Amino acid sequence: MTATDSEMPADVRAVCDRLVNRYGSLPYNHAVLARRPSIFRAFRGMWDGLEESGLLPARLVDLVNVKVASLVGCGL
Repeated sequence: MTATDSEMPADVRAVCDRLVNRYGSLPYNHAVLARRPSIFRAFRGMWDGLEESGLLPARLVDLVNVKVASLVGCGL
């Protein structure tokens, strides 16, 4: 996370902490979006909605994230 972690709203910090526990570090897109909590919440709302709906299995969501990361040039 960033040096401004103490300024993060509690709900944004909780999501970031969960992602760090899951992936070992905070995904870059989340670190950037966390600087604007309203945008962060909307972004996470989409992903949380997909997870809760069960339309995509968790493994497929991970594979989609890896594919998108490779398409935009993120290192794995």
